[in-house]
Amino acid sequence: MTNSVRELPMVVPAEGLPARVRVHEVGARDGLQNEKDVVPTAVKAEFIRRLAGAGLTTIEATSFVHPEWVPQLADAERLFAEVADLGVNLPVLVPNERGMQRALPLGVRRIAVFASVTESFARANLNRTVDETLAIQRAVVAQAKSEHGVHVRGYLSMCFGDPWEGPVPIAQTVRVCRAMLDMGCDELSLGDTIGVATPGHVRALLAALNEAGVPTGMLGVHFHDTYGQALSNTLTALEHGVTTVDASAGGLGGCPYAKSATGNLATEDLVWMLDGLGVETGVDLDELIATSTWMAEQLGRPSPSRTVRALSHKES
Repeated sequence: MTNSVRELPMVVPAEGLPARVRVHEVGARDGLQNEKDVVPTAVKAEFIRRLAGAGLTTIEATSFVHPEWVPQLADAERLFAEVADLGVNLPVLVPNERGMQRALPLGVRRIAVFASVTESFARANLNRTVDETLAIQRAVVAQAKSEHGVHVRGYLSMCFGDPWEGPVPIAQTVRVCRAMLDMGCDELSLGDTIGVATPGHVRALLAALNEAGVPTGMLGVHFHDTYGQALSNTLTALEHGVTTVDASAGGLGGCPYAKSATGNLATEDLVWMLDGLGVETGVDLDELIATSTWMAEQLGRPSPSRTVRALSHKES
């Protein structure tokens, strides 16, 4: 009998792709905020430490939302204090000026604000119109940049489709993206919140954003895998020149607006694809899989990541 070895993708570079991609890891925030049960602070902190140990250099740590809104992240202050010395970028989400005032005294140097592209989601999620939300975020970004000099990321939800409004017109998404850029955001993350985007739509939106004066270098993509399109959409974005991709270790996270949603793009699935394409990420896939396997044990269920399942099965 021969001993099995850990499978690796054959490296076959493709033309027109960036040499390196920065993975913006969202599992500790976007993933864990969707958990039914509250994960202990010590487990969250260890999760972030292990992610950093796997080579991830940008790990979104938590969100400074009101604890009544997201009780799963009510420990934001305690958690950030435990991981602040890791030596990696630890952005946090802030919903408003109050959230920013909670975060900055802790030494936070990167924040993220968010807005919806569609009126329906703005009303459902924030109880405001799109323009009312933009006005609030404009004040937050202005203060963050002028008074504190912190890096600001702008999240945009429902960039491709909305559960109430259906497909979102490209011009509508471009308008809100342009507004977020004009208020001073350093980068934008295009969210496919319910996972309905397809490569042609991605290509058309990126081209329209460029035509509106939004540089590709300021764009990141955030795909959900509801319909199995997250990796194909990501590859399309990379072919356009995007170099920042949001992903969640183990595929943690989901979308409450689509019953069939399978959550965020799994970081392991992304890294497997990029490794095969010869695109550098700096991420150790074995360490990342070990981290996601450990986290799945803490949560009491298997990881939904196909790569984690495949390689864990090979090793068992």
